[in-house]
Amino acid sequence: MIEKNNLLLQVCNIALNAGEEILKYYIEDIEVTHKNDSSPLTKADLASNKIIMNALRKLDRTIPILSEESLVEWNERKNWTKYWLVDPLDGTKEFIKKNGEFTVNIALIENNKPILGVIYAPVKSDLYFAQKKNGSYKINSNSKLIDLKKSQKLFVSNQSNITRIIGSRSHSNQSFHSWVNQNFPNTEIVQSGSSLKFCLIAEGTADIYPRFGPTSEWDIAAGHIIVDEAGGRVNTFQNNEINYNLKEDLLNPQFYAIGNYKF
Repeated sequence: MIEKNNLLLQVCNIALNAGEEILKYYIEDIEVTHKNDSSPLTKADLASNKIIMNALRKLDRTIPILSEESLVEWNERKNWTKYWLVDPLDGTKEFIKKNGEFTVNIALIENNKPILGVIYAPVKSDLYFAQKKNGSYKINSNSKLIDLKKSQKLFVSNQSNITRIIGSRSHSNQSFHSWVNQNFPNTEIVQSGSSLKFCLIAEGTADIYPRFGPTSEWDIAAGHIIVDEAGGRVNTFQNNEINYNLKEDLLNPQFYAIGNYKF
């Protein structure tokens, strides 16, 4: 039963704590630096990362952690069979724009597949979570959870006459528009930022999220299992499954997340 799952509850509370810390910076003037790949970095990213890393180590020191802000060399991680995969602030561009569409992402990977995932949107106080063979759920909370009893089970949508397709708030490109026009005659474009795009698929408020731009493994792992456990799937455009930590670079192939839908 999901409400009796202690590990999931603990990870949910870690995400809530990280989100609370992020909001302290959200109300201030945001100082932005840039990493080597020109992606933005804020103090909130680092503060959230510190909270998550420390808390996950306390849970189980035998499980290693790979985070966007705490990278691990390939030679060290290539033989990992189980590890935490973390994006402490997914959607830093959305955070900087102050549009509320940023998240905390925490996933547990085992044998190159996500087996647990938590996504928290601090501004909205929306917490999404899933564990393998236990379903996907959502609860609205901005304070420590004692249990998960009040959570709502999520299900992807069924096919309809109008296809609701998610476009990235900050990363749209021509490939996206060409693919949509070629495959779907009747569409509604839904814009969203960060891993919330996966959550929209999981809760049935959108049908397809195609991603042509670059993403890293920590961007999608938590959303991957949340979509899977809600009855959807996340595949490459060649209809292959997505695996994690199989190569030195951490970039994902182009992919789509989809509900109960065929095209």
